[in-house]
Amino acid sequence: MLTKLSVNLNKVALIRNSREGNTPSPVLFAQIALKAGAAGITVHPRPDQRHIRADDVPAISRLVARWPGREFNIEGNPFMNLMEHARNVRPHQLTFVPDNETQLTSDHGFDLTDSADALIPLIEEGHKLGCRVSLFMDPDPEQIRLAKKIGADRVELYTESYAASCGTFENDAILERFAAAAKAAHDVGLGVNAGHDLSLTNLEKLLVACEHIAEVSIGHALVSEALEYGMTETVGRYNGICLSAYDQIEAKKKAA
Repeated sequence: MLTKLSVNLNKVALIRNSREGNTPSPVLFAQIALKAGAAGITVHPRPDQRHIRADDVPAISRLVARWPGREFNIEGNPFMNLMEHARNVRPHQLTFVPDNETQLTSDHGFDLTDSADALIPLIEEGHKLGCRVSLFMDPDPEQIRLAKKIGADRVELYTESYAASCGTFENDAILERFAAAAKAAHDVGLGVNAGHDLSLTNLEKLLVACEHIAEVSIGHALVSEALEYGMTETVGRYNGICLSAYDQIEAKKKAA
């Protein structure tokens, strides 16, 4: 499948929040990304509003609604403030992330042996709101199969370990773990997303190895790269990588 790009705007909002006013505007950069061909927009509105603020969420939701076929993804901890945003704007996708207010960024997936019972009613509520529900998960096939059992629609593979291993002798073995996790999700009928520390330099290898990734959510690297290339050029480069990976996967299938 052709992987879709969702642009995470947290770091645009973080720069905005360093001064008074609304520059740079997350809504403006969402519009630029959509015009450049992004398939969706992601935000992670933490309770402390360190980057995306509460009033950014409905504004971006209204913008995405003017682009048929594009999606709005809100990620965050469903036990904190995420569900309030979901009830207010009903995004296309909710990504549940087990983070807390002390973390600089998300750093682990759910352990469903501990949290499954508490997540089930929240997943059900997400479905009642008309949202696809994705769970942020480590590349553990056993845990991923549990995600299916409790009603998730997708998993988002937490890819920091893959990104950190790029250029090291451990990379191939770690990549095999992600490929196995993606296959396990696909085999039980879960959609597969991926995100965290993905960039222009490491995305293609991941996509080719993990043939079933429907969506990548990329923020920190993409915004950093946009400082060099511009947002429009950067989104185009990511879409080019997604297309190249798709072509390689299809070629492998034909050669098999």
